[in-house]
Amino acid sequence: MYQPRDEFQVLQKPGGGIGSALTAEHVLVILRRQWPLILAVMGGIMVLVVLYLLTATPMYTASARILVDTRQAQVADRDTGAPSTLIDTGFVDSQVEILNSDDLILSVVRKLDLAHDSEFTGSGGIIAALMRPFALLFGDDGPPSNEKLEHGAVEAVQKNLKVERILTTYVLAVSFRSIAPDKAARITNAIADAYMVGALEAKYQATKRASEWLQQRSAELRDQATEADRAVQTFKAQNNIVGTSRGLMNEQQLSDVNTQLVQARATTAEAKARLDRVTAITDKDLSQPTVTDALNNPVITRLRAQYLDIAAQYAEWSSKYGKTHQATVNLANRMEELRKSIADEVRRIADSYRSEYEIARSREASLENDVNTMVAQAAGTGQAQVKLRNLESAADTYRNLYNNFLDKLQQATQKESFPVSEARLISTAVKPDRKSSPKTLLVLIGGLIGGFFFGLGTAFSLEFLSDVFRTASDVEDDLGIKCLGILPDMAPPKLGLRWPVALGATAATPRRRPRVSRYVVDFPFSRFAETLRNIKVSIDVTRMTREVKVIGIISSLPKEGKTTVAANFAHLTALTGHRTLLIDGDLHSRSLTRELAPAARSGLIEVLRDPRTLHQHIQRSPGSGLDFLPAVLASRMVNSADVMASNAMANLLGSLRDGYDYIVIDLAPIMPVTDAKAIGPLLDGLIYVIEWGATKRSALHESIGSVEGLQKKIIGAVLNRANPKMLRRIEAYKGAHYNSYYVENA
Repeated sequence: MYQPRDEFQVLQKPGGGIGSALTAEHVLVILRRQWPLILAVMGGIMVLVVLYLLTATPMYTASARILVDTRQAQVADRDTGAPSTLIDTGFVDSQVEILNSDDLILSVVRKLDLAHDSEFTGSGGIIAALMRPFALLFGDDGPPSNEKLEHGAVEAVQKNLKVERILTTYVLAVSFRSIAPDKAARITNAIADAYMVGALEAKYQATKRASEWLQQRSAELRDQATEADRAVQTFKAQNNIVGTSRGLMNEQQLSDVNTQLVQARATTAEAKARLDRVTAITDKDLSQPTVTDALNNPVITRLRAQYLDIAAQYAEWSSKYGKTHQATVNLANRMEELRKSIADEVRRIADSYRSEYEIARSREASLENDVNTMVAQAAGTGQAQVKLRNLESAADTYRNLYNNFLDKLQQATQKESFPVSEARLISTAVKPDRKSSPKTLLVLIGGLIGGFFFGLGTAFSLEFLSDVFRTASDVEDDLGIKCLGILPDMAPPKLGLRWPVALGATAATPRRRPRVSRYVVDFPFSRFAETLRNIKVSIDVTRMTREVKVIGIISSLPKEGKTTVAANFAHLTALTGHRTLLIDGDLHSRSLTRELAPAARSGLIEVLRDPRTLHQHIQRSPGSGLDFLPAVLASRMVNSADVMASNAMANLLGSLRDGYDYIVIDLAPIMPVTDAKAIGPLLDGLIYVIEWGATKRSALHESIGSVEGLQKKIIGAVLNRANPKMLRRIEAYKGAHYNSYYVENA
């Protein structure tokens, strides 16, 4: 039975159209159905690939490698001790662009005279010959200039040139393709040499420009330094400022006098200390050791020694002879004389110390006056010294700048005479011994894989973009109607093929074109007949639960094969021994009447007018015993729907139910006319015919949805006119012996 679907439901099971869920089963179904298309696409692409390989010009690639190493440029700077630094990756990438630059390639073009080589100018070959008439037709400026030829050659060289950095190294790979292997190697080496020479020339020019600028700037700084020194000397002369190796003269003098003053003050203090000491011990006993030791005078030391000897003798004699003894008295007198001599010597020393003290005081006073005078003079020249220091600072700055620029000028001059490039050639290009393109094996494999995927994409695109039914699951999943089978197409064989052998015929029997309306009669063991038997079985199963005698055969659109299905189904039921009546109910086309009873002069319309004349208008098929009620009209009826829904039709069908087991009516298609809708209440069941691979889903949804009263009477649907070859591909999973029960081929 038909089960209405939500009109917004788009997700379908395998076999559906756009929006269906892509599963493994669905993919296998599509591959089985479309593998010839996939193979055809693959074959076409492989033909194109082979043509390309046969017509493509072999290209040869030569490669050279260049190492970008800045350590070479440090050869002249090794004495400076500058550390080696890593190269910036942007610098290496910049070298790639330099190798591809127009100026570098132009130098190679001019060196090798590539502007007159047909490979780079396009002046030779088939394409150039074909384009020459068009150039003459649309106007030609004459032979191209040498500049234009060089520009074209540069573009051609850049097109075949490939420069790339190898991974994260500082190595550049330079590759060039050409139709001649020796030319490829020659141009590659020429590009590498031009890059090396260009790098040296660029560095030389940069160093030369830097030297010229440094020389000019050094001359300017030299003049500025000289002018600054001159300003310093002029200011010193104007302000009486004399400089020495230790600074300004007045500052030096002030420092020296201040040092002398400090020394004079120390000397004065020392002299006063000695004088005070001598004055302090004058009244004391000078024979005491501390006094004599403090004076530290040789005379006093000698006198003191004599005094001590006599004092010791005096003490001895006093104790021995007494103090009154004349010898003892003489010793006492001698001791007194020595004491006086020591005192006189001390006084003499004190006078000497006093004289030294006065001299030191006078010197100290003089130095203090000198210091005060110099300090006064220094205060007057303070502002001049401030300005002098500014002038000296400016002079030192200009002098330092001049020295730095002079040093850089010398270094630049050395580099100009000893240029070193940051790059060196580590691998020269050699003549290639095999072509680099086209790579035959890779192209063939790529064409095969690409053709497969392109064919796969084409097949899937056709499947998803097609809005038709090709399998039973398509019908059941999309419409909710049980699919009773798939009928193969009975179209005439193509040239070189023959019709199948009819039942009872032999190989010697002449083959003729069978009538499609009697196909089941001529070929009862064909798949077509077996599918119709399945429809009959489904109807018989339905008859167990309700009465099903009047069966309508309908379709959505004309030319879907419903008439053929109706005729063959009726023949099949008649062959099984059931009383069967076939009625041509399509009053618009009457194709069934033209096929089965072209000579009929009356039929359904006449019976509806007078049911008693029924047997006069029925024609019986001699082969199957099928009764056929044709429809004969002089012209198309306007009220055909009213005729089909009339009481006369109801009475006729009612009377026929008693005389026949099966009443099969070939009805008009649903969408163009309303005859099927009108007769619907009089039918017991419907068989819906859908043309395989042709009827659109949208048309089926629209037609079935428009006959709501007939939906419950639909017993099932049948797919008609299926392509036999594609049908076998779809059902390949059923095995090679699936079709062995069908007898259709000789």
